[in-house]
Amino acid sequence: MALTTSPEAPLPVGEVSRLIGGWIDRLGAVWVEGQITQLSRRPGAGVVFLTLRDPSFDISVGVTCYRQVFDAIADVVSEGARVVVHAKPEWYAPRGQLSLRAVEIRPVGMGELLVRLEQLKKSLAAEGLFAQDRKRPLPFLPQLIGLVCGRASAAERDVLENARRRWPAVRFEVRNTAVQGVNAVAQVVQAVKELDAAEAVDVIVVARGGGSVEDLLPFSDEQLVRAVAACRTPVVSAIGHEPDSPLLDLVADVRASTPTDAAKRVVPDVGEELEQVRGLRDRALRTVRALLEREERGLAHALARPVMERPQRMVEEREAEVTALADRGRRVLRHLLDRADSELSHTLARVVALSPAATLERGYAVLQREDGTVVRSPGQVTQGDALRARVAEGEFPVRAD
Repeated sequence: MALTTSPEAPLPVGEVSRLIGGWIDRLGAVWVEGQITQLSRRPGAGVVFLTLRDPSFDISVGVTCYRQVFDAIADVVSEGARVVVHAKPEWYAPRGQLSLRAVEIRPVGMGELLVRLEQLKKSLAAEGLFAQDRKRPLPFLPQLIGLVCGRASAAERDVLENARRRWPAVRFEVRNTAVQGVNAVAQVVQAVKELDAAEAVDVIVVARGGGSVEDLLPFSDEQLVRAVAACRTPVVSAIGHEPDSPLLDLVADVRASTPTDAAKRVVPDVGEELEQVRGLRDRALRTVRALLEREERGLAHALARPVMERPQRMVEEREAEVTALADRGRRVLRHLLDRADSELSHTLARVVALSPAATLERGYAVLQREDGTVVRSPGQVTQGDALRARVAEGEFPVRAD
């Protein structure tokens, strides 16, 4: 049950240490896996001291065991080996220190490690960490490349030299880390996270030369695989040689067979690009020349046509047509006018022939009463009426008898 304390009633350090020891005693024996980082076998001593480290989380704990326990595996275990320990946790109250008292130590064989890696591989694949659709393309020309590698290693030299040979202006942000051993995982993970957090870094290369399966185990660590999967920056894996295939190769956006291959993948070759530019330029020039030549041929063909050699010919041909049409129009107009004139003359002759004046010219006269009305019958006048007789050349008075 939880203890009740306060600023006025605190527990002494010794009491806290004692309570912790009591809780740890109740834990019982446990099986623990780790990597041996320090091994001390003092001559004549009946106890062996070693440090067991978790390479994924950078945590260590001291282990003690009797010499006979360690002698059972002394021929196959050394510093850097992975072991499984059956131990009882112990708390040394005077110094507040946790340790493990081992009663059995078993080395982790290579076959068992490979089986565990295969199980981890299937588990991570089931989560989709190796899926192709989550892999990002590399930038065509990165402005800054992050490189994680061993200090002064052949992998670092291969990447830097080959990349600068291909593109001299390329820039690198290098993080030198341990690439094998107990500190490798923590340092590589930290370097990858730092480079991923840098806005200027366009691509990250994790490189290491070849090595044994044990040497490459840090690059199959689950913590590193998940850190790479969480990166927003494309990651290139260049671990070992062609046959080597740590889990980092599967989660990375691009797998390079060697560090040299990684350099070729992350930057283009300036010579090849210049040659491609020259090829495109020559192709464009050929295309433009072909277009100009085609247009020149078309223009020459157009200029060779008769209408372009003697442009006034069209006007002259149209002039003759216009003149013919004008003459025809004048002829038609004259014909119409002549016919209208003839019709008008005939109409005028008929009008004149039928007019009263023409009748009077033939000797007839028109009798009108004094009010101007025309006498049309004898019954319209009486004896003694004054009338006027109108003839062709005038009129005169008359009286009816």
